Amino acid sequence: MQNRVEINTDIAIDDDQEDLFEHYQFLVDKGQTPLRIDKFLMHKIQNASRTKIQAAIKNNAVLVSKSSVKANYKIKPLDNISIVLPYPPRDTAIYPEKMDLNITYEDDFMCIVNKSANVVVHPGFNNYTGTLVHGLLYHFNKATLPEIKVPALLAHRIDKNTSGLLVIGKDENTLAHLAKQFFDHSIQRKYLAIVWGNFEENKGTINANLERDPKDRKRRSVPKDATLGKHAITHYEVIANYHFCSLISCTLETGRTHQIRAHMAHVGHPIFNDDVYGGDKILKGSQHSKFKQFILNCFQLMPRQALHAKSLGFIHPKSKKNVYFETELPQDFSALLSKISEYANHF
Repeated sequence: MQNRVEINTDIAIDDDQEDLFEHYQFLVDKGQTPLRIDKFLMHKIQNASRTKIQAAIKNNAVLVSKSSVKANYKIKPLDNISIVLPYPPRDTAIYPEKMDLNITYEDDFMCIVNKSANVVVHPGFNNYTGTLVHGLLYHFNKATLPEIKVPALLAHRIDKNTSGLLVIGKDENTLAHLAKQFFDHSIQRKYLAIVWGNFEENKGTINANLERDPKDRKRRSVPKDATLGKHAITHYEVIANYHFCSLISCTLETGRTHQIRAHMAHVGHPIFNDDVYGGDKILKGSQHSKFKQFILNCFQLMPRQALHAKSLGFIHPKSKKNVYFETELPQDFSALLSKISEYANHF
């Protein structure tokens, strides 16, 4: 049978996508006999259970020629099938760990976590303990088990040294519902960032593909050839100017690894104290020794990139109503902002 398959994500910590879903497309062969679509997809997608596929169908994440179908739909020759699935659990056993989690909201279907900086979201290379997933497994009453396979909990993630909100799914149906919303770019995500320099316009959109930087695989960069890389769009709005830096709000339309960090560096406004994208150097302002010492003090006050995932809005998987969550700035971000604002008032 001929088929065309597109996979848009990989759970690995250093992949090119923060939104954790898989997208597959299949073109059914001309000689295909009638077959239920859930059975067809079970055969085509490795390690996809019938429960997971039926959850995707229930949440309109399975389309045939761009129209949703029911689980008993029988495929026909030349059907064009698209399916979005949450990323599967990893075949890795880990031990649940007790952690201090800041749970903003929780019900039987999901929870919203306000992640602290310096916490890795998912276990991976060089991060075998102490991740958010370890703490979530303990929180979800798994502490009595000696070790368990890593379940699918995450619909997205944020960088280790970025603070802020994440939505966690508790069951297949919730994750399928969230994965479809991330795929459709209907999730509302707003970040706050302090970046170097001032902008000529108060609002703007950065529409620039991102790829692994050929000179440094830890970074993402905009390729010279615009046809390369992965589609990425960031909208930004200036909240306040502080002469040598700005407080901005960023809204994500797509979710690529380091998207805001890479996009801001690309337009000449690296995030303050971002050591991967050059924001840990004095890029604007005076070269006077007092100013240099002031900036060094700021770096010490917030020893990470000044980026915070402030809000999340989406459709609740059970009630189907719009929900919205927002968090205050963490202490280090708030302290840095106060220090910068006080300094700028002297001008």
